[in-house]
Amino acid sequence: MEIPYHSRLVWGVVLILFYKTYLFDSVITFRGNDTGKLSRSDESANVKGDIILGGLFPVHQKGDDGAECGAINIQRGVQRLEAMLFTVDRINSDPDVLPGIVLGAEIFDTCSRGTYALERSLEFIRASFANLDSADFKCDDGSEAKANATPRAIAGVIGGSYSSVSIQVANLLRLFKLPQISYASTSADLSDKKRYDYFVRTVPPDGFQAKAMADIVQLFNWTYVSTVASEGDYGQSGIESFQNEARARNICISISIKIISNSNQETFDKAIEGLHGKKNAMIVVLFLRVEDARNLLLAAKRKKLYNRFTWIASDGWGMQDKPVVGNEDIAEGAMTIELDSTLIPEFDTYFLKLKPETNTRNPWFEEYWETVHECKFWTQGNTDQNIRRNCTGREKRPDVYQQETKVQFIYNAVYAMALSLDRMHRDVCPGTTKLCENMKKIDGERLLKEYILNTSFNDGYGAMVQFDSKGDALGRYRIMNYQKNPKTNKYEYVVVGNWSMSLQLDVDRLVWSSGTSGVIPESRCSEPCSFDQYKYIGKSGDSCCWVCITCQDFEYLKDEFTCEDCGRGRWPNKDKRDCHVLPKQYMQWDSVYSLVPMVLACVGLIATLVVILTFMKFHDTPVVMASGRELSYFLLSGCLMCYFITFILIAKPSTIMCAIQRFGVGFGFSVIYSSLLTKTNRISRIFDSARRSARRPPFISPKSQIVITCILILIQILFTIVWLVIEPPGTRIYLPNGKRNEVILKCKTDDISFLVSLMYNMLLIIVCTLYAVKTRKIPENFNESKFIGFAMYTTCIIWLAFVPIYFGTLNSFQVQITTLCISISLSATVALLCLFTPKMYIIVFQPEKNVRRLTMNSASYNKKPQTTTSSILTSNNHDAFSERIKLSVNYDQRFGVTTTAEKDDKSKDTPASSL
Repeated sequence: MEIPYHSRLVWGVVLILFYKTYLFDSVITFRGNDTGKLSRSDESANVKGDIILGGLFPVHQKGDDGAECGAINIQRGVQRLEAMLFTVDRINSDPDVLPGIVLGAEIFDTCSRGTYALERSLEFIRASFANLDSADFKCDDGSEAKANATPRAIAGVIGGSYSSVSIQVANLLRLFKLPQISYASTSADLSDKKRYDYFVRTVPPDGFQAKAMADIVQLFNWTYVSTVASEGDYGQSGIESFQNEARARNICISISIKIISNSNQETFDKAIEGLHGKKNAMIVVLFLRVEDARNLLLAAKRKKLYNRFTWIASDGWGMQDKPVVGNEDIAEGAMTIELDSTLIPEFDTYFLKLKPETNTRNPWFEEYWETVHECKFWTQGNTDQNIRRNCTGREKRPDVYQQETKVQFIYNAVYAMALSLDRMHRDVCPGTTKLCENMKKIDGERLLKEYILNTSFNDGYGAMVQFDSKGDALGRYRIMNYQKNPKTNKYEYVVVGNWSMSLQLDVDRLVWSSGTSGVIPESRCSEPCSFDQYKYIGKSGDSCCWVCITCQDFEYLKDEFTCEDCGRGRWPNKDKRDCHVLPKQYMQWDSVYSLVPMVLACVGLIATLVVILTFMKFHDTPVVMASGRELSYFLLSGCLMCYFITFILIAKPSTIMCAIQRFGVGFGFSVIYSSLLTKTNRISRIFDSARRSARRPPFISPKSQIVITCILILIQILFTIVWLVIEPPGTRIYLPNGKRNEVILKCKTDDISFLVSLMYNMLLIIVCTLYAVKTRKIPENFNESKFIGFAMYTTCIIWLAFVPIYFGTLNSFQVQITTLCISISLSATVALLCLFTPKMYIIVFQPEKNVRRLTMNSASYNKKPQTTTSSILTSNNHDAFSERIKLSVNYDQRFGVTTTAEKDDKSKDTPASSL
């Protein structure tokens, strides 16, 4: 059966602690430092006390060439360690915090390595095994094993610095429920309380820092950036957080480079080549350890890539001098993130008063003094030729001293632990200021969950210390810009903004990599598309690079990668982000295209009504009676319908209006031309019959003529009804000539269908025209056929002109409807003028001719009839006049045609017999 990982780790720790505690605690191991001096690997800075806090600080840098520890870490190591000792001293002198109890400390060096820190952390949990029964362990000689010393219990741990260190230490401390408060570890992984449930920190996680960096990139509309991260929890989790924030803001990553541990110069040269290969990516986001940041700048300098990149760096670079020393021209214009901290003046006073001979609790202070003052304390056998002078311990304060930025966070971490212990002591040991029995073995789980996580206090230096549910502090950062001071001509970090859940940046104070201000560098793979264009990624699949393609006029921008058709009757808004419904166009009553046909129709209506009223007034006069009153009224009704249909055609299309249009146009024409056809047919049959025989032709009476006319009209009505059934009336949207931005409201019928519906009327016109041609030579007394013929000729010309105009203006509905209205009105007007003007002239201006008198010019009709037509015509006129008129047309070869008239007893005059 496989043993769980945590169980295996616990047993491994137990064996190691037993080995160290009971058997070999007196064994001393040594390590070599950069001076060649030997020192104990388990050295620690100690402050005696009733309650002990552990501490982990990177006093030394990483060692090279297999060495565990390297050179002394001046700022991040010694200053931070002394900040904890300084804070412990302040707490012990504070009567309000742990009164009567002395707070102590035991601080170890991590040498900036996780494995080394884990080994040092084993010292913090040795007390957990102090209650082991030593009788269970025997020495080789059979004696009972005894511990040399009883280890002191640790209440909590302050540290570590690097996230990689804190992660390894947290995995160990959680097994023994030992609270840990970090002052510098910002990895987002440490917010996972399922894995690191006893870890708390006074600094915000890198997720906040990544948001701040993404906000900077977004502010300047940089959409194409490169990233470089150090291998490990700090760099990888930080850059991953930034990439997540970037994706949410549509910021593309051109290339992402990881700097592996123990990288050499070639590694950084390749990284710079990779960055330089992305020509359009001018911005480089860095989540690097300080050593990696310096080496990357050195590689850029070797490639002479001045003014090529603008660096956006995390607090790993911050405002430290180490990355930029000797790389000022390459680093110029960089924007770095630094935790927003306040200097503690009392710490400066404390630290600058420290002397090697008095600071005995810090075993590394002497080494620090040697490094800062470039001297050596004399020891026997010291033969280092690089030493220029011996240290006296009274050297002057260095001019380069600057308080390390994490001092305040260390101060807050120690105070958070102390205040939590103070409240716990008040609850566990009420009524006493001494350390009671219940506090001698501190319950770490209770200390963390009931006190540390609920701690909230103002540190007195402008910061409110409190923790969220994940044990993280609030995010507060300063934005620094590395630029040259024009007065001193020296490079320096300048505060240009801050970030506390939102970005505040003074853009006017920024200096860019070219040493200029105001000209913001661009960093994008492709230029932004205009408002009416979409991005085409292509086969490469690189979402950072695209080609801008303009949307069609009728398309809107659905998203940045898609244009979509608005649909019929809709058109995109000006910003191309949505569509609106286009207004439907139709004939307006006040437009010129409507006024012209309406005026013509109104004149026609008035003229037709005048004729109707005149005919009604002179209903029984010979001219009206001879013209065939019934068919004349049919003709006039058809003209009225044609004039009225103009207003129907101009009206806004609707289902009812469209039905009336389709019925009215054909019906009005059929009434006119059915009446004319009946007339011309009657005249033709009469004279054709007169030439052949004296027998009267059938169906020439007025009633018969009305019936024939109605039958012809009924055929048109039946065609229209069938058409309405097959193609129900309604409206439709018409887009002229593919113009999607114009929507015309029309009746739901094709123009071809409308023309086909008039074929029957065209047939009537053609037949009428043929009859008019056939009867053109009848006697002048019956010359109405000539006027009918003239009307038909003119109508044919009108319709021959109308058809090409109508179909040639399909894309201009106004011209089309106006042409149709005028053509219909002209057709009615031609019939009205040609057929009724002569009669109206006689009735109105020559009433003396409106009498029953026959005046026939025999010379006008010279054909030789074979029979007599007088009785036929007279019979018809008898029905018209209610009297009998007999005409005799006798053929005489000598004298030509002679005509006689007989009238009944009611009249002595001879009536006019024109037809």
